[in-house]
Amino acid sequence: MYTKKWAIMDFLSLVTDVGFPIAAATVGGYFIFLILRFILDGVLKDIQQQRIFVMALDNRVKTMNNEIIRIDVQLSAAFDLEPDLSRIARADGQKDARKD
Repeated sequence: MYTKKWAIMDFLSLVTDVGFPIAAATVGGYFIFLILRFILDGVLKDIQQQRIFVMALDNRVKTMNNEIIRIDVQLSAAFDLEPDLSRIARADGQKDARKD
């Protein structure tokens, strides 16, 4: 069983082996490592959540673009106008983001 007494004894044996400045720097480095890992774990969770939001917004934009083109073509047909073929061609081949 590993207790506080053994931890203190291990630290003291480290100090006697390498000296206090090196032992203190090692403990300080480990402490900084723990702090950075804690901070980066929190940042990673936030980045993953924002990535999900961006993907959802991208799908909405694609859906809106397809809907606008569809409405444009319907109105052009209803008023006997020439549809904007360049706009339709730009959207041709893009995946529709709707889930219907």
